Amino acid sequence: MFKKKEKKDDPSNATAEGGEGAENVEVEAAASSEDVFQALTEQLAAAQAEALENRDHYLRARADLDNFRKRTQREKEDLLKFSNETILRELLPVIDNLERALLHAATDGDTGLLQGVELTLGQFGKVLEKFNVVAIEAVGEIFDPARHEAMGQIESAEQPPNTVVQLLQKGYLLNDRLLRPAMVLIAKAPATPVASEE
Repeated sequence: MFKKKEKKDDPSNATAEGGEGAENVEVEAAASSEDVFQALTEQLAAAQAEALENRDHYLRARADLDNFRKRTQREKEDLLKFSNETILRELLPVIDNLERALLHAATDGDTGLLQGVELTLGQFGKVLEKFNVVAIEAVGEIFDPARHEAMGQIESAEQPPNTVVQLLQKGYLLNDRLLRPAMVLIAKAPATPVASEE
């Protein structure tokens, strides 16, 4: 009925277990340090990859910011350069009417009106020059659809086809950008007479 107690603190038993335990501890420590080294190497590689990725993101963001600054500066310059476009476009019909009045006054011989309109037109010309508005040369030039608006064609033997022969309304450029196209008539080759059959 009585059970025998096992002796746990048996010195012979401890010596045998101690030898095996030390070897196990050394093997486990070697395996553990190798695992730790492997884990640290993987963490270092991951950290380096993340650092490279973050550097790439930083460089891209910096390039985007530089591009944004340049684009904003260009837009600001264009805004300043072309801010008067609307008002100048509204002034052009007034100048057209003054030019027509000059033509009419020159045929009627009214010198007072003629001088007044010439002075007014001269002032408008100076205002346009101040804001870099330039009239488009048209008569005698080859038709350019980017600067001219063809209102019709005239048969002409003296001018080559597609040459502007008559200016109906002046066109203007604002800082080398089209403000209004010139309305023109262009030359076309004369029609050849059809020989009548007899």
